[in-house]
Amino acid sequence: MDFPRALRARRTGRRLSQLELALRAGTTQRHLSFMESGRSVPGRTMVVRLAESLELPLRERNELLLAAGFAPVYPESSLDDPELAPVRTALDHILRGHLPYPALIADRGGDLVAANEAFDVITEGAAPELVGTGKNVYRLALHPRGLAPRIGNLAEWAGHVLARLGHLPELRDELTGYVPESEPSGDHLGFAVPLRLRSSSGELRLMTTVTTFATAVDVTLAELKLEAFLPADRATQEALAGRFPGTGRLTGGSPRPAGAAE
Repeated sequence: MDFPRALRARRTGRRLSQLELALRAGTTQRHLSFMESGRSVPGRTMVVRLAESLELPLRERNELLLAAGFAPVYPESSLDDPELAPVRTALDHILRGHLPYPALIADRGGDLVAANEAFDVITEGAAPELVGTGKNVYRLALHPRGLAPRIGNLAEWAGHVLARLGHLPELRDELTGYVPESEPSGDHLGFAVPLRLRSSSGELRLMTTVTTFATAVDVTLAELKLEAFLPADRATQEALAGRFPGTGRLTGGSPRPAGAAE
């Protein structure tokens, strides 16, 4: 896609008028109109300002720069890169600190990067090919050989999962096919959809929070998501506390991959 169409598509996708975007980017509506029509060719600084004003994810900012004929600004590093060692340490600290409750870290596609010891209560009984580092956590959640048979409110939870897959249409289509048609039960806390998960410790009722690195300037880091599970009732809190009575410990200096041996 050329730059004029790419810019217009992102502006309209965010339901901004030309005037609104122009004011945000510190330019005029006339200049923005010329850029969207191809009558004006923006410089690199202007493209960066437009991308920031549109609040685009870092990957899309790079794509907009490429469409305008400029090299990407934001690097995309490997998590194994020595420069990201402080990040790995921080992730390790967060995962351990969340014990005795489950927590995981996934990349943009939903593939598991790491998890804490308590995540085993989530994967309990799932097919081995669905569990572990590099496996897709969304597929694990809804696959018939994953969590699905143990979820007491599959319709509601599936809706929660599928709503997060707008950027992964092929995966969303696959997972939609796993979910039986049924009417939502209305079983919720009023502010969140709990996961009702049968386990060897009884039925667990869990809420989730998703955290990102808001100030990241690296594409890989910006796309990581930390999903932390929290007890939605006292019975779940006590069951998890009894299952993991200590603070827990992850081996090594980086997060322990789910399914790895102690």
